[in-house]
Amino acid sequence: MKRVVPLEVVEDERDVPGNAPRGLRRLRKIAWLLDSSISLGGGRSVGLDPLIGLIPGLGDWVGAGISLYVVYEAARLGLPARVVATMLGNVAVEAVLGAVPVLGDLFDFVWKANTRNLRLVERHYSPANESRPVGRLLFGVLALGVLILVLLGIVSILIARWLWNLVA
Repeated sequence: MKRVVPLEVVEDERDVPGNAPRGLRRLRKIAWLLDSSISLGGGRSVGLDPLIGLIPGLGDWVGAGISLYVVYEAARLGLPARVVATMLGNVAVEAVLGAVPVLGDLFDFVWKANTRNLRLVERHYSPANESRPVGRLLFGVLALGVLILVLLGIVSILIARWLWNLVA
């Protein structure tokens, strides 16, 4: 059994070491940008993801799409399938619950799926992992991503109908 040495989670994209694999450095930068790039003071921060999610209809889809790219890059680094599945679950939870008006937006500020997924990558990444070929992996992540986005669309429509009936 190979020994996996966890890497330190980076809070600021400027702290990414230059010797980390390019895919890992890219994941760290994206997670930081989406979840922690805007300091609120007192040790708290948010990123662009919850702000993008405030755009009605389109914001949650864009955020989920970017988060799916993080999962794709992690899978290319050779992470075990169960870890990639957990990452997809994190994205699905954020996308579906984030679609709920107001409460979902507050949830997005707290959940930080990309940071959770980065921690999973850093816990399970090993340079000894073989990187995966793009073809089948891309298809699998895209298929699951489309499923998440369809689920997000269905939830959004149901919530909109419920709100419409509540107002009417």
